[in-house]
Amino acid sequence: MNYKESGVDTDKEEIIMKAFINQIEKTHINSDKILQPNRYFANVINLTDEIGLAVSTDGVGTKVLISQMMEKYDTIGIDCVAMVVNDIICVGAKPITFLDYIAIEEPNEHLMMELGKGLVEGANQARVSISGGETAQVPELIRRTKYSKTGYGFDIVGMGIGMVHPYETIDGSFICEGDVIIGIESSGLHSNGYTLARNILFDIGGYSVGDYIDELGKTIGEELLEPTIIYSNINFPFQSIKAMINITGDSLLNLLRVNKNDIQFVIDNLPEPYPVFKMIQEMGRVPDEDMYRTFNMGIGFCIVVSPSYVDDIQSRVSSKGLKSYRIGHVINSKGKSVIIPSKGLKGCDRKFYKERKFSDVKINNGN
Repeated sequence: MNYKESGVDTDKEEIIMKAFINQIEKTHINSDKILQPNRYFANVINLTDEIGLAVSTDGVGTKVLISQMMEKYDTIGIDCVAMVVNDIICVGAKPITFLDYIAIEEPNEHLMMELGKGLVEGANQARVSISGGETAQVPELIRRTKYSKTGYGFDIVGMGIGMVHPYETIDGSFICEGDVIIGIESSGLHSNGYTLARNILFDIGGYSVGDYIDELGKTIGEELLEPTIIYSNINFPFQSIKAMINITGDSLLNLLRVNKNDIQFVIDNLPEPYPVFKMIQEMGRVPDEDMYRTFNMGIGFCIVVSPSYVDDIQSRVSSKGLKSYRIGHVINSKGKSVIIPSKGLKGCDRKFYKERKFSDVKINNGN
């Protein structure tokens, strides 16, 4: 099974989004303040020569269905904050505030209180305020599903704002051959690939959220509801970093978002994927090219730096109780691509392709 067969057509989405963004960008003539282009993790709006605002918005997708299946609503707000602030820091900005939008099936005090707990916890971890939001009662749009109790249907979306000096934004422009790719661990699926995961684990595998799995050390539901890690609380030395990449939808292919051409990201030292990813792949017979395009496979965030800064970055990550790995390096190459030699994968244009060999690739075996 792949993502398309589970009901999510990312190829069609790419075509549609290109047309949509072409329309949206027509509004840029209304302001000369936008510095970062669309499709980089956050856009930067230049207010003055000294102040830039980084803005981003996101949701948590069908992870809300796991929340409903578990009847546990107090962590999904953490995911919502994480998806937004982890994008904002990619441009070198410090997140400062967050706003939420919650669509509900009907007024439900318990649901709202629990969602609020998650949002507060996420905001505290990210060290941001929640300065406002909106709640909409839309029973025609948000209805009870087979996963939820009556009155507990909802969707949640967030928007965040960060601050950065307009001329100190990070977008990968200065990446060069020899730079190192540091990967920081994820906490699991984070908030991507859930349609495929649910189809495989529940429909094909026949599991329920309450089934305990020895390899996971927890139930299926607990594993899938594990909150997304918030990386913005790491004290990153932005001035030493060439690129920051949030590994969300499209997984490691997000490296291709950097504003630099004619480079290749060689991912030659990935840690072993978590057991949940192995379960999904084996049970669903998912090809490597789809696994490494859909799921983060244990790496939730990447940083590209010169070799001399690797130890400092990894020390800062470790100080927050997180693991990091020197997962690869950059080489000069025609075009822009990501390769994973151990899996025979080459990625470009939002897809991974199987390649028999990489005879032209310089492998450093993680050294």
